[in-house]
Amino acid sequence: MSRRNNPIGIFDSGVGGLSVWKELVSILPHESVFYFADIANCPYGPRKQDEIEKLASNVVEFLISKNCKLIIVACNTATASAIDFLRSKYTIPFIGMEPAVKPAALNSKTKSIGVLATEGTFNGKLYNNTSNKYAKDVVLNIKVGDKLVEIVEKGLIKEPQTKDHIKTLVKPLIEKDIDHLVLGCTHYPFLIDVLKEVLPSNISIVNPAPAVVLQTKRILKTNNLLRNNNSKPNYNFYSSGSSKVLRSIIKEISDSDYEINEL
Repeated sequence: MSRRNNPIGIFDSGVGGLSVWKELVSILPHESVFYFADIANCPYGPRKQDEIEKLASNVVEFLISKNCKLIIVACNTATASAIDFLRSKYTIPFIGMEPAVKPAALNSKTKSIGVLATEGTFNGKLYNNTSNKYAKDVVLNIKVGDKLVEIVEKGLIKEPQTKDHIKTLVKPLIEKDIDHLVLGCTHYPFLIDVLKEVLPSNISIVNPAPAVVLQTKRILKTNNLLRNNNSKPNYNFYSSGSSKVLRSIIKEISDSDYEINEL
């Protein structure tokens, strides 16, 4: 059987990578997916590099056992800390989360942009290389998204205190006259509606997920791995912890058939 009909693997420390899956369903509607949410070990942000490498490697072994043909590391922290390690250890193609600093910098009128991310992402080589390369002509204002991953993971997005927390969090960025806010964590797109309520209307929110899926499509095409079977795709979700919030978000963003397994 052709590897082209094998599934794509996606993993994240939790439900954040669903923001990437949502775009994948739209851009690559025929591709089957195995998604792993490592909820038992979420968040990855505060963990040390060798610990993240070990966790990521365990998940990758699982996805390879499911015959995945390509793996999207749909976690900015795991990309920053572990993708070089994963690429050196396995032959399967990996797609990481690219910090979307470049489009924000190129399109900024005020020459001041904001980046909201985890500490692990800001400390990563990929973020620093991208920033040094593309953000030389703009002021780069960074802010650690304190508690935002936990808010999404606990299903607290619509709670009033979430809006208050985000308002306090982005206030220093607004004061720096930013006109673009880059979301440097896959959990953060689920907070876009709240962000729109607290940000001035002139600030554009940059979600990197669509660009990551387009890169996935390019790599699949280059490696002759695009699915050539137009039958209905299968979506399988695995969670190392409670799948309650996972189920809730999937139901909200897609009406596709899917299967969820708690490990």
